[in-house]
Amino acid sequence: MNVVVGKAYGDSTPVFSENMQYLIFRPYWDVPYSMTRAEIVPHLEKDPDYLAKDRLQIVDTLRNPVSTGPVTNYLIEQLRAGKLFIRQILGPKNSLGLAVFLFPNSYAIYMHDTPAPEFFAQSRRDFSHGCIRLERPADMAAWVLRDKPGWTPEKIHAAMTSGPDAQQINLPHPIPVLIVYATVVVLEDELVHFYDDIYGHDAALEKVLAKGYPYPW
Repeated sequence: MNVVVGKAYGDSTPVFSENMQYLIFRPYWDVPYSMTRAEIVPHLEKDPDYLAKDRLQIVDTLRNPVSTGPVTNYLIEQLRAGKLFIRQILGPKNSLGLAVFLFPNSYAIYMHDTPAPEFFAQSRRDFSHGCIRLERPADMAAWVLRDKPGWTPEKIHAAMTSGPDAQQINLPHPIPVLIVYATVVVLEDELVHFYDDIYGHDAALEKVLAKGYPYPW
């Protein structure tokens, strides 16, 4: 399926492998601290009502809501210090959409639904902060839950579209996830497909190889 990946400048999706262990239907979104400090705090300093406009709330370390209304300077300082956090309320307008697929890793990267499907129609799809947005999350859920009895497409649809809270489903067996970066690919049609080196990995490798053996890194 088509996906959206990290931006070419500053938010590239890393190359790594991990095991998918669970998924969550109708997830909350815990905003990363780096994003809170760099993007949300400046908005709050200009507009104390910013949280309500984007269905955000301030929570404590136990994820208990502290405030969803106008934000005081004290709360802003607590956010900046990392003592309080920002969480987006679950629902179709949540930045994670209606499903998120977790393979815990040091990069805090995961796959998820999105409330902005229009980006999948673009020929170049590097618009995220690093995580991978899925064009057909319900299909992904059906595939990863294929060995878990009872999870029919109808049940998956119901779990994604109804219910008062988030629902975590542990997978019966971990599923290996391998995220790679390739600018030349041969698919099942046996044609060679070339893509732009948007992250500059090929260019960096070419510079290293140009130095000759033993190829310093």
